[in-house]
Amino acid sequence: MTTVDILYRYGTTPTDSVIFALAGIREVYGVRRFRFDRAARTLRVEYDATRLNAAMVTGLVRQAGLDIVEELPLAAPAPPAPEPAQAG
Repeated sequence: MTTVDILYRYGTTPTDSVIFALAGIREVYGVRRFRFDRAARTLRVEYDATRLNAAMVTGLVRQAGLDIVEELPLAAPAPPAPEPAQAG
């Protein structure tokens, strides 16, 4: 099993029916769990990459009715490479 997380930013606040529909995706074989961060307006989904891929998970979340605005990177971008020292 290869566990992967995917992070989405959502637009509109999910209704109760969307929350219940999202709870149902945990029944999909390969979806391990999900966590909302209401302050950041994000949803993190943990899934088994040997069973599902990111496009499938995104489809499940959209099908549940969540207004996905964007997929966010989980790792911070690499810092820029330092400029070489100039010989003087």
